[in-house]
Amino acid sequence: MNIRPLGDRVLIEPLSDTKEGKTKSGLYLPETASKERPEKGKVIAVGPGKLDDNGKLRLVGVKKGDVVLFTKYGPNEIKVDGREYLIAKEEDIIGVINE
Repeated sequence: MNIRPLGDRVLIEPLSDTKEGKTKSGLYLPETASKERPEKGKVIAVGPGKLDDNGKLRLVGVKKGDVVLFTKYGPNEIKVDGREYLIAKEEDIIGVINE
């Protein structure tokens, strides 16, 4: 993929907790329930950072490959080569999952 986020933005590949409309406990969900927007994803690319008030570059706190939690409706959806991705500002990312 050839997308480079700008500023403090992060390109995220969404990860779904349910696969094929099925919960971890084995319950099948209707199609409308399984289409809920994810809140977890894998970082694909990271922008260079944001300039602070003094003109110094403040680096982004996540790196490529991190699995992150983010606010449900903060990131913007984009589609590249038929695949869906999210672009989020660093402030929309609320945590890194250590697996």
